[in-house]
Amino acid sequence: MTIAMYARRKQWALERVTVRLRHSRVHADDCAACETRVATLTLIERDIELVGVLDEEQRARLLAIANRCPVHLTLTTQMHITTTLA
Repeated sequence: MTIAMYARRKQWALERVTVRLRHSRVHADDCAACETRVATLTLIERDIELVGVLDEEQRARLLAIANRCPVHLTLTTQMHITTTLA
C-alpha cells in the first residue's frame, strides 16, 4: 500500500504491486546475519514484484520506500510486550 501511494504521488507508471511472504522459525545459530543468539527467531522472507514501466532508479526508490513503511519498521524493531490483567 505504501509503495502504491508513493508511486501515485510521483505519477509513476506503476500498474501493480505483488508481495509474497514466507514465514519460518530458524535456530539463531543457523542465521549468520542475526543479531540475537536466542534459541529460535522468526524469519520473514519477502519478494516484491513491481509491474509497470519503471526505470531502475524508480524501482530502487520503491524498494527503499517498502523498507520504510510503518509495518516493516514495526516488524524490524525490537519489541517489548507488557501484559496486565483487566
